[in-house]
Amino acid sequence: MTPESFSHSIGQISVAELDQRLRTEPMLALQLIDVREPQEVAIASIANFDVLPLSQFAQWADTVLVRFDPHIETLVMCHHGIRSAQMCQWLQQQGFTNVKNVAGGIDAYSLAVDSTIPRY
Repeated sequence: MTPESFSHSIGQISVAELDQRLRTEPMLALQLIDVREPQEVAIASIANFDVLPLSQFAQWADTVLVRFDPHIETLVMCHHGIRSAQMCQWLQQQGFTNVKNVAGGIDAYSLAVDSTIPRY
């Protein structure tokens, strides 16, 4: 998965909107994916995100359509928003119809929403 292999535009969600949605919507209404590495998630995380490290793509790629519904809104996060944008593009190629990148990633979430989440 390389940035050059993607051409579709993707939607974004701000960290403030993510926070609002996490507080008010039932978890079944959203699918949450974190594409950071396990050591990053150990430092800083948000509850209810499924962790699918991009470095392990070959190990989980074939299970995505079994684990997630391509028609349910899917929000993807990483550290700053680059890796998650790549994942959003790939999910769209797999037929996901409502995918959004968390703009600024968990770093922006820590800065703007929840300062108890460590920055790294």
